[in-house]
Parts: sequence; structure tokens; C-alpha cells
Amino acid sequence: MPVANASQHLQQLRRSGLVASRRDGRHIVYSLADGPVIEVLSGLRRVAERNIAEVREIVAACFGELDTFEPVSRMELKRRLRDDSVMVLDVRPRDEFDVGHVPGAINVPLTELDARLSSLPADREIVAYCRGPYCILAFEAVALLRARGFHVRRLEDGFPEWKAAGLKVEAA
Repeated sequence: MPVANASQHLQQLRRSGLVASRRDGRHIVYSLADGPVIEVLSGLRRVAERNIAEVREIVAACFGELDTFEPVSRMELKRRLRDDSVMVLDVRPRDEFDVGHVPGAINVPLTELDARLSSLPADREIVAYCRGPYCILAFEAVALLRARGFHVRRLEDGFPEWKAAGLKVEAA
């Protein structure tokens, strides 16, 4: 798609409230709007998973074998953060982490994880998260850390859903 067409589409999405934008020099950076947009997308995802066999097959084939442990729910993570019984690991790129993250999370982008294993606690459970329930970054982080002997699970969804649920967020 030509840049001009993509720009027109993004401007329409911004006018309708589905995306937000900010200027960065000569560029305009777009992101999903806060609020109900994430809820709508999550609802569409759940409907597709429930009603469309192909979606269920793709999800099972792509993610079913990557993580056989039950993921941590947002409410469980919120409770465990209060108890200080877990370390939260954000594996998104630094620029996304800086814009917003789960309180107390440390940022180790997936590309740096192997080199920074010594900075992670071996005696404490780790909960990894990224961009959403199908973000492969969290699945890969969990697999790598488990292979190295860490006790780790992933958040059942991601930062956008955390923020959309009205839970506390920190920014750098």
C-alpha cells in the first residue's frame, strides 16, 4: 500500500477515535487509542476463537505447545504484586516499555534476555508479558527462561489489556 493511502486510512481511524497520534519531528506516530478500542478488539478475538474453527486451529497449532502451563490472570498478578511474591518481566522493546508498563516491571527486551539472565532472580517466580495474548515475545521468553531453570509463567494477555482494564500503569 502506498504511504499516502496508509496515511489517509490512519487519519480516518484517528478521526473516528480508534487510534491516537503524536508528532515526532516530521513524522506522525500512531497508536491504538486508549479505552474501549482494546475491549472491542479483545471481544472480536474471543468471538473468533469461539465461533471460527480455523481460528481455534491456528491458536492451538501456534501457541498450544509453546506454553502448557496456565497463564497468570491480571487479577492474580495484581494480588501477587501487592504481596511482592513475583517479579514482572516486560519483554517488549524499550520504547514501548518507556511509554507505559505494569508497575514494578523490569524491561528486558527478548533480544537481550539471554545476555541478561544473571540479573534475574533464580529463587523467585517471574511473570513475563508483552503486547497481548498472542504476542510471541512472551511465549519465547517463557520457553527460554524455563530451559535455563527459571520458574516462569506468562501473563494471560498483555499490557494493552492491563491498561484498558483501568489498572495502575507506570511510565519511564
